[in-house]
Amino acid sequence: MNEPGGRPAQFGGRPAQFGGRPGQFGGRPGRVVVFGTYDLDAHPRARVLIEGMRAHGVVVEECNAALGLDTAGRVGVLARPALLPVLVGRLLWRWTELLWRSRAVGRPDAVLVPYLGHFDVHLARLRFAATPRVLDHLVSGLDTARDRRLGGGWRERVLGWVDRAALRAATVVVVDTDEHLERLEPAARRRAVVVPVGAPDSWAVAPGPLYTGDRPLRVVFFGRYTPLQGAVTIGRALSLLAADPSVRVTMIGDGQDRAEARRAAGANPSVTWHGPVPPSQLPAVVAAHDVCLGVFGTGPKALRVVPNKVFQGVRAGCAIVTSDTVPQRRVLGDLPVYVPPGDAEELAAQLSSLAGQPERVRAAQQRSRRSASQMTPSAVTAPLMQTMGWSTDR
Repeated sequence: MNEPGGRPAQFGGRPAQFGGRPGQFGGRPGRVVVFGTYDLDAHPRARVLIEGMRAHGVVVEECNAALGLDTAGRVGVLARPALLPVLVGRLLWRWTELLWRSRAVGRPDAVLVPYLGHFDVHLARLRFAATPRVLDHLVSGLDTARDRRLGGGWRERVLGWVDRAALRAATVVVVDTDEHLERLEPAARRRAVVVPVGAPDSWAVAPGPLYTGDRPLRVVFFGRYTPLQGAVTIGRALSLLAADPSVRVTMIGDGQDRAEARRAAGANPSVTWHGPVPPSQLPAVVAAHDVCLGVFGTGPKALRVVPNKVFQGVRAGCAIVTSDTVPQRRVLGDLPVYVPPGDAEELAAQLSSLAGQPERVRAAQQRSRRSASQMTPSAVTAPLMQTMGWSTDR
């Protein structure tokens, strides 16, 4: 499926409406404490929110004690309940650090609890009882368990309860797409704002040269190989390209579906497999490629997201190839080349076609470079500023 015609990208989000009035927290940029067990390197979403608020004149202070477990590690406890005491013990130790460090922050105008803050928001409620709490509900625990195939039953009931309890403890709920907004219960939806994922300013690197067709097309995928990302679909597409030397692909990262994706790719000599690249180096690595792959999963969660790798690839100046879903078409417009979710044959056909049509690649690269300024932390956090009632004028 080729690019849609004529419709521009639609960046920015929907501000929350509190009883019909946008914002309740005053008309000037305030002071925000970012509070929790987040990891800025592992979870760039937190960095986007911090950089965006600072760009709008908010004074941001961090009170952080990183837990040291990513999404897979936290959710994986449900697959191995014997690890639960380890998670609880580590969390309580980090919370002790947070409470100690928070003694110096005084009373801010708001507290931001970043991504994976399902438990941290309860500590924030205790520590900052009279202060508005902004929870970045980028990831639903229930959605994540389903996407990672952890099974139903008691696991889903536990994670559903964890999600609902976290949302009740928040004053403002941040989600990344309209689809995730609509899945919230009505009480939480009335307190929610859509803030697209965006990409940190570290992705504002010098883009590579425009593709001229005088060499193989350089394609890159990077990620954690979750089912949402559709890495197995990418692997199947790579197997179909094994005899096509005009497409060279770099696969970066590690995770749940990496082994299966590599098996699916077979013996394609034009594919290079790398482990994770340090976050400080990844933008330049991606920018050295012509095409950045988005996500191709077919699960319900994959159909509701606009992934961070798309925003990051745009800021790096790459052409984007990603799945044809409602939220991606609405947010990205005619920027990417679209293929149906899970369709390895169409993905392979599009990559092969792009390699033979350098003008299409150049046009897609130029669309990304024109749109990069709309994906900055400052741009995507404007709806949050409006929800908080803070002016976005410096």
